[in-house]
Amino acid sequence: MNETLKVLESRRSCRKFKPDMVEKEKLEAIIKAGTYAASGMGKQSPIIVAVTDKNLLAELSEENRRIGGWQEGFDPFYGAPVVLIVLAKKEVPTHVYDGSLVMGNLMNAAESLGVGSIWIHRAKEEFESEFGKEILKRLGIEDEYEGIGHCALGYAVEDAKGAAPRKDNYVYYI
Repeated sequence: MNETLKVLESRRSCRKFKPDMVEKEKLEAIIKAGTYAASGMGKQSPIIVAVTDKNLLAELSEENRRIGGWQEGFDPFYGAPVVLIVLAKKEVPTHVYDGSLVMGNLMNAAESLGVGSIWIHRAKEEFESEFGKEILKRLGIEDEYEGIGHCALGYAVEDAKGAAPRKDNYVYYI
């Protein structure tokens, strides 16, 4: 089996990260892979905001926890030292699909480089709030973007479990 198919079959979500930072070269390669995701009509509607600043990560975690309704102290990013936020331009009809493909590329690229990942939701709610709008404003991002997801990255504390068996009737042939 080729390496791409192995990665697609082996990638699992990581829910416990080491505090070790992902090396710059690996992080840049993962981000670059995200920029090569397919997009509707080639419009490249998504953007990626790479967050490694511990203070901002803590703020994002708290906002995400609050939106998700978890108890204080819970970290919805599971201690990941990097969070890549994928947003996509609202005016593009395929923006949610485009951003979702970026998320898939990010997670699969991370797996190929030995970096753990997980898709964390609630980016939509975060970036509809004043909290998220302020982050975009600080970055000079003025267009209307919808939060698609957070790709939390880092090194896993433990090896991932194997894949669950695929369900019956997953595929139908005509």
